[in-house]
Amino acid sequence: MGQLLVRLDRIGRATANALNTFGYGATLCFQATYWLVRGRSLRQIVRAEHVAAEMMLIGVQAIPIVSVLSLAIGITLSMQGIQSLEQFGAQHQVIFGVALSVTREFGPLITGILVAGRSGSSLAARISTMTISQEVDALKVMGINPVRFLVSPSLVAMVIILPTLTLWSICTALLGSALYVTNVIGTTLGAFLAEVNASITLDDLGHGLVKSAIFAVLITTVAAAQGSSVEGGAEGVGRVTTGSVVGSISAIIITDMLFVFAVTN
Repeated sequence: MGQLLVRLDRIGRATANALNTFGYGATLCFQATYWLVRGRSLRQIVRAEHVAAEMMLIGVQAIPIVSVLSLAIGITLSMQGIQSLEQFGAQHQVIFGVALSVTREFGPLITGILVAGRSGSSLAARISTMTISQEVDALKVMGINPVRFLVSPSLVAMVIILPTLTLWSICTALLGSALYVTNVIGTTLGAFLAEVNASITLDDLGHGLVKSAIFAVLITTVAAAQGSSVEGGAEGVGRVTTGSVVGSISAIIITDMLFVFAVTN
């Protein structure tokens, strides 16, 4: 009985902490959006150069890793698809399956996870380090709102860059699929592109890009919430960085499932 009570206590504490983090993250997201809208009238604008720097960090520097993994995913999906469809004599239908799955699911999902692990963790580590070193308190003393200065530029940059990276990921994955499929089943690149064009619509592309924009908000919110709630020294920074990655990826996967369920029902 005692062990059961201890477990229930742990579950209750974990649930309360999760709800507290969710509420704090939602508050940060609201405040970041508020400063985007009201910043100019309050003479604390979100500067374009800060957004551009964040876009460079989040997007441009992530292109190589996104390209390599997207290319590998396109080839892998093609190999698995051909192997599965070959027993039915329908291996040519692999183009339809790869085009649809990459556009609607794998492109936004993989890109979101990569950016969460790379840029989300970096944002959480930066904010937590500034919090521990009292740089955030210094910003407040100087009359600079920390959310406007640290979170809003990252939010804008992430919402712009993540859908762009997702589009790049989709194109790269389809390129990888084309390189494999054209060599294995003997189709031409023109026929491959024609089949892709017939397989997906603007709605499919919009489905993937809208999800990636939602993922962008989630990554920034989780990273900022984790970084702001840091406790302790270097160990605390490592803890919130790990929590940012785990929380962002979990939020992305659960949101993806809910989004697909809402759209398909």
